Amino acid sequence: MKLLPVVSVLLLAPLLTSCSKLPVDCSDIQKEDTSRRSGVYTIYPLGQRSASQVYCDMQPKGGSWTVVQRRMDGSVNFYRPWDQYKMGFGHAAGEYWLGLDKLNYLTRNRKYELLVDMEDFKGAKASAHYSSFSVDSECGGYKLHVSGFMGGDAGDAMTAHDGQKFSTFDKDQDASSGNCAKSFLGAFWYADCHRTNPNGVYRWGADKTLYAVGVEWSQWKGHDYSLKAISMKIRPVL
Repeated sequence: MKLLPVVSVLLLAPLLTSCSKLPVDCSDIQKEDTSRRSGVYTIYPLGQRSASQVYCDMQPKGGSWTVVQRRMDGSVNFYRPWDQYKMGFGHAAGEYWLGLDKLNYLTRNRKYELLVDMEDFKGAKASAHYSSFSVDSECGGYKLHVSGFMGGDAGDAMTAHDGQKFSTFDKDQDASSGNCAKSFLGAFWYADCHRTNPNGVYRWGADKTLYAVGVEWSQWKGHDYSLKAISMKIRPVL
């Protein structure tokens, strides 16, 4: 049997490694190694040129969640224009927004469920779970499709936003006669206007100075309480 020269094997190595499948989301990362712990990982939602760092919430009994939005300390300004919400911003180890383009690609090719985890400034925690979550393309205004509230002690504040296009202060696509993003200092799938404002101004708990501009989930804490932490995370439907 004739062996290939060492040089030939080395030349073939890049081709062999390039054939390995890149992880699209955190569930792919966990499939490669079930011992992986929660932390920052690199995924490729749009292929090899779209490397994105995300926080993966690895739950041995509940599967892995790809965190697509997270607030935790007010270190990142979320009052940003359309192009930044389209592409994404922030840091996976802290606060960030994955990006509307990536959300569209992920949810177009796989069926996802949504979990929203939150915490107030006294340490109380709550969540809301939905069986279906997807985002249309930019041509469709990145319209939100969320349904199947499965429970959670935070209550259902997302269903009211189902079917809405995404809005920022410089691109008004909401169902209101005004501009919800400007009025409530955020960016979201506003209707007329919101029951939750996860991308609003980071404030510290109860504050009635300005109505409903904080990081809010009205079904849990009302419109005058800004949460300490909130994260939106998705995983493929099994």
